[in-house]
Amino acid sequence: MNVFPANAAPFIGASGNEILSGRIALLGIGYDGTTSFRPGTRRGPDGIRSVSDAGIETYSPLQDLDLEDVTFSDLGNLDIPHGAPEPVIEAAYEATAKILAAGATPIVLGGEHSISPGPIRAAYEKYPDLGVIQFDAHADLREEWNGSRNSHACAMRRTLDFLPADRLLQVGIRSGTREEFQEMRHAGRLISPGAPALTAALAELGKRPLYITFDLDIFDPSQLPGTGTPEPGGIDWQTCESLLQVLSGENIVALDIMELAPTLDHSEISSVLAAKLLREWILLISNRAQRPA
Repeated sequence: MNVFPANAAPFIGASGNEILSGRIALLGIGYDGTTSFRPGTRRGPDGIRSVSDAGIETYSPLQDLDLEDVTFSDLGNLDIPHGAPEPVIEAAYEATAKILAAGATPIVLGGEHSISPGPIRAAYEKYPDLGVIQFDAHADLREEWNGSRNSHACAMRRTLDFLPADRLLQVGIRSGTREEFQEMRHAGRLISPGAPALTAALAELGKRPLYITFDLDIFDPSQLPGTGTPEPGGIDWQTCESLLQVLSGENIVALDIMELAPTLDHSEISSVLAAKLLREWILLISNRAQRPA
């Protein structure tokens, strides 16, 4: 799994490229084979890494925590086949299962959202009472899209093939078909992207291990233009911080950050935002893991 391109160093603060029990392990999966609008998410993992050293600090004012005080690893990029999504999803599942079996917490860097059912399934098999929180602009509940049942537009539908429907929260969705919105509203899964709504939804979900799947297009395109399917009306960074604070006490056992397309934003602001978000997740999860039970 230790594959780094020649022009990309590990994420800032990483302690090495080995899986460490009780620690976070970053894994890049650069795939965009089912992109339906603008390609480029295959560069996402390297885009996050490449700006991290010069683009962000190791210290988080929000959490008063520093990456220099945390041990985590960056495994590089998974060596994946290019073409159909099915072998990629399976490879992502196997790699995530390996990280979890070693007692580490995986953070998968995408890549497009079609990847996510693989890591989610691995987490679900280890934690049968798993809950999933999807932060996203799009419902991703299509049965198929452009002839594929494993398109990035089908990521949550494929997740619901094995995850009980009442274990999924869909936060910030603002684009989808009429049928997708009817389903989310009827099931009570559609959560507005604010701290009060997320707090209430978590109370209903109950205390359980959580998988976070974070599609960066939940941000408004004015904040993050470098994504394949931008959607007006998204959140800003301040709202994101409030959502992070709501989740600071939760048992997050795995996470992914998807849909960064660095080549679509030559200013690199999108990559910097994604890197800053990754810093916050690393610190939040590490701090939670080190608290006394």
